[in-house]
Amino acid sequence: MGIYEELQARGLVAQVTDEEKVRDMLNNGKATFYIGFDPTADSLHVGHFMALCLMRRLQKAGNRPIALIGGGTAMIGDPSGNSDMRKMMTKETIAHNIECFKKQMSRFIDFGEGKAILVNNADWLLELNYVDVLREVGACFSVNNMLRAECYKQRMANGLSFLEFNYMIMQSYDFYTLYQRYGCNFQFGGDDQWSNMLGGRELIRRKLGKDDAESMTITLLLNSEGKKMGKTVSGAVWLDPEKTSPYDFYQYWRNVDDADVIKCLKMLTEVSLDEIAVMETWKDSQLNKAKEILAYELTKLVHGVDEADKAQKAARSIFGGGADDADMPIVTLSADDLSDGKLPIIKMLTGAGLAASNGEAKKLVKGGGVSVDGKKVSDVGAAFEVPAEGVVVKKGKKVFKKIVLG
Repeated sequence: MGIYEELQARGLVAQVTDEEKVRDMLNNGKATFYIGFDPTADSLHVGHFMALCLMRRLQKAGNRPIALIGGGTAMIGDPSGNSDMRKMMTKETIAHNIECFKKQMSRFIDFGEGKAILVNNADWLLELNYVDVLREVGACFSVNNMLRAECYKQRMANGLSFLEFNYMIMQSYDFYTLYQRYGCNFQFGGDDQWSNMLGGRELIRRKLGKDDAESMTITLLLNSEGKKMGKTVSGAVWLDPEKTSPYDFYQYWRNVDDADVIKCLKMLTEVSLDEIAVMETWKDSQLNKAKEILAYELTKLVHGVDEADKAQKAARSIFGGGADDADMPIVTLSADDLSDGKLPIIKMLTGAGLAASNGEAKKLVKGGGVSVDGKKVSDVGAAFEVPAEGVVVKKGKKVFKKIVLG
């Protein structure tokens, strides 16, 4: 089975512009491909995870990835899938986020010895002259076709700004530039990027000649189900251990829905398809074993073997009724948070990140979803002494945090 057939079997292929060329180039390691990441935060998140796993998989098959960080496009904001215009960021914030992205990407992609390229589209986009762009690039795009693009539909209902309208042109120019500078002949992206990606292909065709472009520019999309899976947790589960601990990352994947566990194993892990085929026959409680494999494999990929071992040990101990909570995530709160020598339950929940507000914390308590050291808490005014070893707060059935005073 070639890498293209494996991508199909794992549910990662939705549409291609020329399947025979795609198959030949990917299976024979002829692809120099790019995926773009706009640095809208100071950490990559699970919404980026599938793209990173795909790049890793393709690189191992002999193809060369280009990780494009959108230092230029982030100053505009992609309208795809958004009901409102994105908040504009300063150049300083974007620069900081880019440095954070670079560090995290190196865990997934081998940038040594010319095996991969890391670029920032600010290097060419911010140097463009507006009139030149209108003459040289804008002339290649039909406004009628752009307005029909899927990426603009949701924003059109609420008011699409001219700023955002230019995003397709900028992304298209990225592919055009990468094609010329690095021989980039592949684009990868999710379904909501289809129009943007075809725009880049069309720009190369118009600027460099039909035969040259059609023989070299090929687009492949990630499966729409995978894209949705990423979007459901976008911004909530981060790859930075300071924002989402390895234990919480493990627990997120350990708690995926039964209906999603096999899909996640196929799309995200390096577990063989033969092994996954066996898991597809598992039912009911057996699926918990599959979820544990999923959580361990992905935590190992993002945070390393040691952290994956710790997270798995802590989860097994807690859910198995054990007393060893040494590897449970610890939150340190200040003694200033005490009231008459005790820590209020509402402060515990908000301070530990188990509730986003006092109102949400009160709802959790009233709903019977909170316990402290194994005892359910029903009084929103309850407060607890915090011994030196800390107390364990539980939200629902599966989320635990140890709280200590610092």
